[in-house]
Amino acid sequence: MTHNFTIAIDGTFASGKGTLGKRLAAHYGLDYLDTGKLYRAVGYAVMQAGDDPDTAAHAAKAAKALTGQELDDPILKSGEVAVNASKVAVHPEVREALFQFQRDFAAKGAVLDGRDIGTVICPDADVKFYVDATAEVRARRRHTELKGYGEDITFETVLAQLIERDNRDKNRKEAPLKAADDAHLIETSVMGIDEVFETAVKIVDAVLEG
Repeated sequence: MTHNFTIAIDGTFASGKGTLGKRLAAHYGLDYLDTGKLYRAVGYAVMQAGDDPDTAAHAAKAAKALTGQELDDPILKSGEVAVNASKVAVHPEVREALFQFQRDFAAKGAVLDGRDIGTVICPDADVKFYVDATAEVRARRRHTELKGYGEDITFETVLAQLIERDNRDKNRKEAPLKAADDAHLIETSVMGIDEVFETAVKIVDAVLEG
């Protein structure tokens, strides 16, 4: 494996990009970064401070104070934090504060997943993927996950939040969610994780062998 080989994975919420990213990183011996956790950590910090995630100054302050040590906190998986992560992510000041953190991580060779990895953070990544699934399938996955964490929430609420988040991610002015022109599209609605992983490995191996 080339030392600075980089794999960029973008996609919609709960599409399976994180699971794919972790497996690819383990398979190829690369470091892995779930960049969504950066925004979740910022959203959570804003919540903890009692500030407003819709206020750019509040969100930017939290982003600039981020060290990376916060990313292992299980609270970042909660539904409320996820909603606030999407809110702080629309602020250009937040994205600017986290940009270099992600670039530095990728520079040594890594797998990164998020919403603007192949388009903004690592436009020169060796391999790019865009992972997606229908809103209903993704909402079912997320609902099962949240119930597993003990959260009392209905499927209908999860679906509504997911659709709202999709719209916010895809229509924000700064780094909207979209597939890079050279990304390989993987639709996971009817694919198991093993099939998704094997599909991605074939693509990565072809690049490495080329």
